[in-house]
Amino acid sequence: TGYAISLAHPLRRFLLSSSVGYAPIAIKIEGAKHEFDSVRGMLEDISDFILNLKEIRFKLNNDATEAEINYSFAGPCTITGADLNNDEVTVVTPDAPLATLNEDSTLNFSIKIAQGIGYVASEDTYEEIEDDDYIALDAYFTPVRSATYKIENVLVEDNPNFERVVMNIKTDGQISPIDAFRNSLEVMYAQLAVFNSEISIKAPSTIERVEESPDLKKLTTNIDSLGLSARSFNCLDRSNIKLVGEIVLMSTNDLKNVKNLGKKSYDEIVEKVQEFGFTVGADLDDDVATALKKKIEAAS
Repeated sequence: TGYAISLAHPLRRFLLSSSVGYAPIAIKIEGAKHEFDSVRGMLEDISDFILNLKEIRFKLNNDATEAEINYSFAGPCTITGADLNNDEVTVVTPDAPLATLNEDSTLNFSIKIAQGIGYVASEDTYEEIEDDDYIALDAYFTPVRSATYKIENVLVEDNPNFERVVMNIKTDGQISPIDAFRNSLEVMYAQLAVFNSEISIKAPSTIERVEESPDLKKLTTNIDSLGLSARSFNCLDRSNIKLVGEIVLMSTNDLKNVKNLGKKSYDEIVEKVQEFGFTVGADLDDDVATALKKKIEAAS
């Protein structure tokens, strides 16, 4: 019937592009000033150390969106992902190698880990780093490593014209494949929900509750649904701004003052909110505004 591929293809795109994950965005190594430097007693040079670090996948504990974590090691030893576990972070690739230290050598370093989506180049990450001792890193946040699908014909009551989608999802361990699938469904639903206001639907026979109003449903969707660039999304996410309605309730000055949010990102967010049917600092209906604030409090 063709419906299967119409659903499967966008779901795959959302899985690969809109799944939230964690990644190191910067590192500071005692005795090293740049990525082409070396550390006495460490077998790897800094560039190899950074490549190894990118293969280690982290997950921040306690729903944190960013953290700065300090480590100290003394040789001789081989450092792997398992050695980086602590109260703040869980390493989901414990066997991944990081560095090898010789006898009488030490290695002290700090990692900045953040939550985000997609890929962010080190040039963009550098603008968010306030400490010149840190080396900015390319950040690959996406926890979904692969997402494929196949479509099979299914016989239903002797009718062979039905189809079934079989999804094959592989993640790095930050999130389970089933949770990644659920999240992609939520993002896809939120994207399609923008058409609700354009379709004439027969009014129900009973008075619609505020909780069921289309505006409130759109305002309480995740900011994923705005289709923001990775940089704009990450600035909002790290400031714990999760819902579209939180942006709408903000004044333009409040939005401009979001940490690390530049003019380009500000303009993009304003434009995307307008495309979603709202404006930053809009005067909402009192009942909708009250219900929205309760939803935001419950989500925080």
